[in-house]
Amino acid sequence: MGKINTILFDCDNTLVLSEDLAFEGCADLINEISVSKNVSLPKPFTGESLIVEFVGQNFRGMMVSLQERYGFSMTDAELNDYVKREEDVVIAKLKQKLVPCPGVDDVLAKLDTDKQYELAVVSSSALRRVKASIEKVGQDKYFGGDVYSAATSLPTPTSKPDPAIYLWAMEKMGKKSEECVAVEDSKSGTLSGTRAGIKVIGYVGPYKEEEREKMEKVLKDAGAVVIMRDWKEFEGIMEKLQGEN
Repeated sequence: MGKINTILFDCDNTLVLSEDLAFEGCADLINEISVSKNVSLPKPFTGESLIVEFVGQNFRGMMVSLQERYGFSMTDAELNDYVKREEDVVIAKLKQKLVPCPGVDDVLAKLDTDKQYELAVVSSSALRRVKASIEKVGQDKYFGGDVYSAATSLPTPTSKPDPAIYLWAMEKMGKKSEECVAVEDSKSGTLSGTRAGIKVIGYVGPYKEEEREKMEKVLKDAGAVVIMRDWKEFEGIMEKLQGEN
């Protein structure tokens, strides 16, 4: 086995506390689409109810699922228009209120100083949104050009749990899966990394206390090799994974 030399970070609720803000904006837009398409939802979506169902999926992925579930359709042009609008709505919210995940900035600063690992962001979200997020909290300096988006970077847009974005990021960085570790907070992200052959650290820090235990199981079942509750544990986890390699 090769030595681990690369860390691939999911963005939303792994580096930055963006999911609640993003889903708030998303819910407003989906409710508007439902009205325009005459879809009778059992009740309007809220940020919270959307998170429960779709955490880790991007907006395009959500719209595909919702069309299947509620039996409506939209043209590619319509979908692309809504995807762009959702990006604008969410970015505006992130620029207003976004903060980093607790403890992650210390970890990034230390990794940057030690220079032991190459660092990248690998997200389902649109590139514009990911860049706006890491710039807002001052994390962009750690990643250079290694910021990859399943919604934007790929020849064909997709969403995690498809492993395509991890495979793409490794190809661009010239890495093999055994050289990489990914940090993910969602089932779809964990499946994406695992399916790309990467060891995944399942991070449950941002989840509410009552959901945390359930999410630990969900992430383990999706293939996470270890669960991390706090960024303080990261260094110890990496030492352990290096030892196993």
